[in-house]
Amino acid sequence: MIEVKNITKSFDGKTILHDVSARFFSGKTNLIIGQSGSGKTVLMKSIVGLVRPEKGEILYDGRDFLKMSDSQIKSLRQEIGMLFQGSALFDSETVLGNVMFPLRMFSKMTRGEMTDRARFCLERVNLAGAESKFPSEISGGMQKRVAIARAIALNPKYLFCDEPNSGLDPKTSILIDELLHDITHEYNITTIINTHDMNSVLGIGENIVFINKGHREWVGDRERIFTSSNEALNEFVFATRLFQEVKDYIISTGHARQRSTSAES
Repeated sequence: MIEVKNITKSFDGKTILHDVSARFFSGKTNLIIGQSGSGKTVLMKSIVGLVRPEKGEILYDGRDFLKMSDSQIKSLRQEIGMLFQGSALFDSETVLGNVMFPLRMFSKMTRGEMTDRARFCLERVNLAGAESKFPSEISGGMQKRVAIARAIALNPKYLFCDEPNSGLDPKTSILIDELLHDITHEYNITTIINTHDMNSVLGIGENIVFINKGHREWVGDRERIFTSSNEALNEFVFATRLFQEVKDYIISTGHARQRSTSAES
């Protein structure tokens, strides 16, 4: 479990996070949601140590990250997996090489052991036949699955995902959500997902933290989100859901392409 207590963070005299507290549970898909500029990205960056808050505590299973020595932080980072918004694969490396990268950097495995582990992770994300391909030779959804395989290569206790469905079509987004959900439960990972995708919220939102204007406004699950009396949450959910439905409709029907073709003629 990861717990943040009374986190405050400012940039250039402007407070972005105001005394935020939240819990993120092991074996659950924990989602951070909120509008652009709400502070949700700063919260995730604070938890992983990319920015340092002025006050508060960040506890990894009781260990205060903000009080750790450099050697303790280095050790903790080996327990963390990261899934970046753009997948962040190395173009010059094969799929197998990309998954092996953190093993080469942080493990003491032999090359044979690293290869076996990378192949196991690729099998887990249903990419066993793609290991010799390069990122440019596979689809965006497959690239995202490679990134997931790389993120779990070191068997992390904690997994952070920044907008994992960004740029993906609705069907592929659902597959990525289900994969993250299944891996989280299978390996009892504390998974934290930063997202504005309401399909993800409704599909895998087991513990949802809503951030609004730097404040933690609401905590609950996907079953309770539509019955909340929080006005800011309701405005965010229904506005975002409507936008998502329109976007999905345009993608599924090809309506945008048809309109463009019509205008050209």
